[in-house]
Amino acid sequence: MISDKTIAIKYLLLLLFCVFVSGDARVRCIESEREALLSFKNGLIDTDGILSSWRNEECCKWYGVECSNTTGHVIALRLDVYDRKLASPRNLRGKIGPSLLELHHLNHLDLSHNDFGGNPIPEFIGSMKQLQHLNLSWSNFSGSIPPRLGNLTNLRSLDLTANDFGGNPIPEFIGSMKQLQDLFLRFSNLSGAIPPHLGNLTNLRSLNLNDNDFETIPLLLGNLTNLRSLDLGWNDFGGIQIPEFIGSMKELQHLSLHLSNFSGIVPPQLGNLTHLRSLDLSGNYLRSIFPFIHGSVLETLVLYYNHFTGSMPDLRGLPSLTELNLRGNNFTGSIPLNIGQLSRLQVLDLSHNSLEGVASESHFSKLDKLKSLDLSFNSLILDIAPNWSPPFQLKIMRLGRCNVGPYFPKWLQTQTNLTYLNLDGANIADEAPWWLGSMFSRLEELSLSDNRISGTIQNLSSTFIWYLDLSYNQFSGPIPLLPPYADAIFLGGNMFSGSVSSICSTRHPDLQYLDLSNNQLAGELPNCWEKMSELEYLNLANNSFSGEIPRSLGSLHNLNILQMHGSGFSGELPSGLRHCQELSLLDVGGNKLTGEVPTWIGQLYQMQFLNFRENKLHGSVPPEICNLTNIQVLDLSINDLSSMIPDCFNNFTVLASKNITYAGSVIFGGNGNLDYEYSSFQWKGKESEYRKNLGLLKLIDLSSNRLIGNIPKSFSNMSHLRSLNLSRNSLTGHIIPDIGRMEMLDSLDLSHNQLSGKIPTSLAEIHTLGVLDLSNNNLAGKIPTGTQLQSFNASAYANNGGLCGEPLAKCPRDSLRPSTTNPVENMNEKDGDNFSFMQEVGISLAFGFIFGFWGVVGSFILKKSWRIAFFNLFDAAGDWFYVKIVLFLSKCKRSWNAEMQR
Repeated sequence: MISDKTIAIKYLLLLLFCVFVSGDARVRCIESEREALLSFKNGLIDTDGILSSWRNEECCKWYGVECSNTTGHVIALRLDVYDRKLASPRNLRGKIGPSLLELHHLNHLDLSHNDFGGNPIPEFIGSMKQLQHLNLSWSNFSGSIPPRLGNLTNLRSLDLTANDFGGNPIPEFIGSMKQLQDLFLRFSNLSGAIPPHLGNLTNLRSLNLNDNDFETIPLLLGNLTNLRSLDLGWNDFGGIQIPEFIGSMKELQHLSLHLSNFSGIVPPQLGNLTHLRSLDLSGNYLRSIFPFIHGSVLETLVLYYNHFTGSMPDLRGLPSLTELNLRGNNFTGSIPLNIGQLSRLQVLDLSHNSLEGVASESHFSKLDKLKSLDLSFNSLILDIAPNWSPPFQLKIMRLGRCNVGPYFPKWLQTQTNLTYLNLDGANIADEAPWWLGSMFSRLEELSLSDNRISGTIQNLSSTFIWYLDLSYNQFSGPIPLLPPYADAIFLGGNMFSGSVSSICSTRHPDLQYLDLSNNQLAGELPNCWEKMSELEYLNLANNSFSGEIPRSLGSLHNLNILQMHGSGFSGELPSGLRHCQELSLLDVGGNKLTGEVPTWIGQLYQMQFLNFRENKLHGSVPPEICNLTNIQVLDLSINDLSSMIPDCFNNFTVLASKNITYAGSVIFGGNGNLDYEYSSFQWKGKESEYRKNLGLLKLIDLSSNRLIGNIPKSFSNMSHLRSLNLSRNSLTGHIIPDIGRMEMLDSLDLSHNQLSGKIPTSLAEIHTLGVLDLSNNNLAGKIPTGTQLQSFNASAYANNGGLCGEPLAKCPRDSLRPSTTNPVENMNEKDGDNFSFMQEVGISLAFGFIFGFWGVVGSFILKKSWRIAFFNLFDAAGDWFYVKIVLFLSKCKRSWNAEMQR
């Protein structure tokens, strides 16, 4: 007999043979399907070698191909090659060939994260009726969703995310795919109403319509009671209230309605969503919150940037919370102590509210899992003992504008995982602790601006900091070696001294923003700016440099802002700057620059703010400057410019517009906020620094030069200029008569010139005028009357020998003429049309003759009976005069004869 041992061995060998045979069958390739795959590959462009394994006979082992273990048929094709670690992700390009139709058993097709050149989705995919999963997301398809996809009635999941469907609506056929469980149409340029037929998809568990242009939500979506995840964010629902029917989707675990223009109250029906794990209502116009149910499983609550007011909500009923974000609301009062009971909390963001009071260790005593804490931009006082040992290890801590000082918080040295630290404006007046340097090696963001922190900064060249802001403190010593991978470095407003040559030690290929302004830096500026080829913002203002502006600045082709105000530079402006075609702000005022205003300035077509104030420039104002059609501020004052002002300022289209057209870049200010760049300009006779509101400024200042000739007529085209200063030149001629077209002028200074003639009456029509100086000219005549010009002090018109009228002495004619309330005379005075006495007599005689003559003659022409009667009377009067004359002459003759006879 065969022993049990022998039987067992044979059985084991048989089992191993079966496994080997079945394993060999699993990888065996069907020849027709292999040929179909190779034909599909031939239509693709594979520059990255993604399909390099598609060569051997066993197609079931090819990259992205999955075969059935039993039949060997290809059942899945997954060619998603997206790799988040790659700077430029690999992808396939070309054309999807119809050979895929030969894969009759294919039920999963994933071509996502490729680039199909903006072509439409191939129609033939609608014939692959066996498909259960179709993913064409992020693949650069365009056009409309082909109707033939409606034939795919077996689909369980459809993902068309991040393609461009041209603003078309969701096609109706999708409502017939009743097996669908997951539908993703995010970021697909769809628009219109969310179609009600989506309510037919009662098996749906995930619906993502995020980031489209949908406008309405149909009531029938309430039929989707099996939904686990709903995302309608980044649409515009016109300020409606959140639909109450969402509360009937009781299986919901994830709900996102962020940035979709909802308003009003949060409907209490959302309290029925007892399975909800994440809720995002951020970025809407919501005003009040429903009371959350105690014992909720909610893990993520994101309500940032709404209009919630009052005290923070009671969160004790949410023990599962891992993320709480109430940023950017109007919550008031103190932080409730029970927030410290949320022991699972990992992210806490209460920033940008109106919270006040004290935050102490008690608020954080049980938050041992906390990784991110942001309390910035509140009026909180952190009352934490220096020797406190926190229960958590933070990666992100932002306490900007909270009262943390006066001492640097010592408990920070326990946070060994910290990568983001922000203590801007935290009322710290202390020396930087020695252990702060040890944190630099792991920090990625460090922001300590607007404090009174002193000390020196060590070598940062071995750190990985990408954002560094130490501005407006009391740091001293030399500029340290900078972090090589930084994007933004702000060291302005300190007491750093010495040379800045250290910036040449290493390349800074990623640096975009560099601010070294308002320090005590000296010496020549190094000529190595080509090492910062990505620089967009450079601020070196208010230092004590010497020498010329280096030519290598011309290699910064991305430079948008260059501020060198008041820094001691000499020589001519380097011509290489003409290559910085992105420049929108150039401020070199307050230096010792020589030469002429370069004509190539007119080639910087993006220029909006140009400041050459207080240098030693000579020559003329080049007409090429009028090519800067986007200019908002032009300051050439306090130089030695001569000749005439070019008459081409009508080219300044922005100054003729009331719109704020400021297009300059923005920069990171302290606390990670975005600020407009700033600069100093003369306004109403004072030097003012403009930050954030720089885009509102519209100014031209050519004062304190030796300019001659007339004020150009083209100035009147700048109807929305706010400040014009032409004072202290040698301008002649009249003030342009239509100056009143500059209807937005707030400040006008034409003083200390040789202007003559009358003040134009249109000047009285500028109702915005707040500052006026016409003194020290040769102006004459009466100051036009109105509500504006009489409100200025007499000094505004001083030293113009021929001027009279309020606020100066009365004109001589006004003192002789009695007062009158005749409206015609008042009108004439307002218009400045004042006539002499003889002129008035002449005008009266002329009008009298015209009306008298035509009053009689016209009547005779119109009335025949009057005409006959008049001439009859005239004939009778003639006869009477004739008889009288004859009798008189006869009598005289007789008397004469009698006298002679005697």
